[in-house]
Amino acid sequence: MTTESFEYAVRKDVRNNPIVREVDRERHRDMFRSLGTGVLLVVVLLFWAWQQFELLRHGYRFERMQQERAGDEERDRHLRLEIETLSAPGIIEQKATTQLGMVAPAPGDAIVVERVVQVAEPPASVIARR
Repeated sequence: MTTESFEYAVRKDVRNNPIVREVDRERHRDMFRSLGTGVLLVVVLLFWAWQQFELLRHGYRFERMQQERAGDEERDRHLRLEIETLSAPGIIEQKATTQLGMVAPAPGDAIVVERVVQVAEPPASVIARR
């Protein structure tokens, strides 16, 4: 026999028995400890990111509210100026004569109504006392 045929002539004993490994408790403990640490770090990171996004969102909301307030103050100033302008006696008289067709009264048309002063009761009155 040649060397080449010799390799094939030897029968190899191959055992396919399943290998059962023992549970390594120390390895499992380390794995769960690492997993717990990783989960804790992820939770801390998510909490930090949530705070940062909330801070950013509140900053945008604060800026928008400041812009709204500035616009409201501008409208308030404009409306107060308009009220002051429209309540001027000259403007009221002009609008009354041009838009409403009113006429200014003549000097004899005006009647002055005097205020009536209430007098005290006469001394002969009887007033009930307790």
